[in-house]
Amino acid sequence: MRKKYLSLLPGLLVLLLFPMGPTAQNSKACALQCPPNSSCVNGTTCRCTPGFISVSGEIFTDPLESCYDINECGPPSPVYCGISADCQNLEGGYYCTCSPGYEPVSGATIFRNESENTCRDVDECSSGQHQCHNSTVCVNTVGSYRCHCRQGWEPKPGLWYKQMNTICKEISFPTWTAPSGIKSQALSHFLNRIQDLGRNFSSASVLNTVGDLVQETGDLLETPGDLKTLPFSEQHFVVPNLLFGLENVLRGVSKALPKGSFTFNSSAGIELSLEVQAPSYRNITLIQKQTKMMLTWDAVRDSGDSGLAVVGLLSTPGMDRFLAEAPLVLDAEELTTLHETHRGLLQETSHILLSDVISAFITNKDTENLRSPVTFVFQHSVTPGPREKVHCVYWEHGQNGSGHWDTRGCWVTSTRDNSTTCQCSHLSIFAVLMAHYSVQEEDSALTVITYMGLSLSLLCLLLAALTFLLCKAIQNTSTSLHLQLSLCLFLAHLLFLTAIDRTESKVLCAIIAGALHYLYLASFTWMLLVGLHLFLSARNLTVVNYSGINRFMKKAMFPVGYGVPAVIVAISAASRPHLYGTST
Repeated sequence: MRKKYLSLLPGLLVLLLFPMGPTAQNSKACALQCPPNSSCVNGTTCRCTPGFISVSGEIFTDPLESCYDINECGPPSPVYCGISADCQNLEGGYYCTCSPGYEPVSGATIFRNESENTCRDVDECSSGQHQCHNSTVCVNTVGSYRCHCRQGWEPKPGLWYKQMNTICKEISFPTWTAPSGIKSQALSHFLNRIQDLGRNFSSASVLNTVGDLVQETGDLLETPGDLKTLPFSEQHFVVPNLLFGLENVLRGVSKALPKGSFTFNSSAGIELSLEVQAPSYRNITLIQKQTKMMLTWDAVRDSGDSGLAVVGLLSTPGMDRFLAEAPLVLDAEELTTLHETHRGLLQETSHILLSDVISAFITNKDTENLRSPVTFVFQHSVTPGPREKVHCVYWEHGQNGSGHWDTRGCWVTSTRDNSTTCQCSHLSIFAVLMAHYSVQEEDSALTVITYMGLSLSLLCLLLAALTFLLCKAIQNTSTSLHLQLSLCLFLAHLLFLTAIDRTESKVLCAIIAGALHYLYLASFTWMLLVGLHLFLSARNLTVVNYSGINRFMKKAMFPVGYGVPAVIVAISAASRPHLYGTST
């Protein structure tokens, strides 16, 4: 017992000398052990102060760990300051400020949460906080602003890098040069008049200039002078260049027009429709007397241009006299379909222009592959006949300076008696062209013989079918085969006589063509079965074998006679449905 009490003496002495010794010492040791941005929990544990965290979390025991700042504005759970506001991280905290282009309504420059957000858009234009050049106009946007060229001005080439630093110059009249190698007094006089308009051009007189351009073009087409005496190859070179040159000038001077819709007419019937508008997402439609054009805004805008955009539609009624005789070139797919449709009958083709020649242009000069197709609706007075096909065409420049009508990138979506709707994936000079396909005409005497022969054949086939059906004394496998053959031929001839020219309805025509195909195939199949039965009967003259032949023919003749033609017609209709019910 003495030894036990003696062992407690050192502890009692410590308590007497330092009554709070162990606790104070542990607290002092904890303070020395905990890293910056943390506080002591007990002798072995530290806690990071708010806004900081360690690798182990808020509380840690490893004396080698340290507390680092929490980025409240970053993932995984960023602070949301509200719309038009940004979170700013601090050492051990954060605060919210309005985004650039916005200002607080409350007057407080910083805040802590979404409920305190009072940010609103700053109108940099009215407050003078913009950097627009004096040649531009400041347009306020949500959270920012844009610098647009003033009306009648356009960006200087090479300086349209940033909309904030745009420098503009006054719109000038585009250069229009005469086609090389063409000698025409009428064309020279016309270009001299255009140069006079260019010398007197100013943005204030842009409406008068556009009207004079349309009138001068109308006068040239109304009185072409020596243009109409030029060879066709030169006409096909000059006239499209005339339209493309006019299109380029109109595209340039129209940039000086104010926002809105404009229509210009000449005494010769030329009609120009212009639409000038700011960026939007609505479709654009230009309507004229004989033509309508519809396109989307994304196909109009020029890359990098945020100002007004121009859409133009020019109809030139007098242009057909120069371009009507130009050759037509069909794309490969359409040409293949045409030859398959008129196989063996197509002799030659001729074509006429059904519509006015039009020119469509937009601010964006890169119109080879538009983002979305442009739709045209052409009105025409001529109704296409059964051997006439309507094409949507555009003018394609040739390598020799001349050109031709082409169909690539343009297709017909619908056609009626007096209108045709086209879609094109590019812009150019357009028209609706109707091609007439000359097919070998039948001799009238041959037609009379055909109808008389088929009528007599119908009578004989009807009598034969009634005989095979009603005379029971002669009914056997052979008469059954002949009865089916007679019925198929009778129906085929009857359908041929009554419906071979019913081409006004494509659906009805396709049904008639398919039925004729099936009935004549069935007739050939039954002829094959009749021949096969005759061959087997002649080879096997014994009664036993003859009975076997009859049983085989009775089981196989109907599936073969009517099933095989059905399979052939089904495969044909599935692979080439467009060849059933053609205009011929």
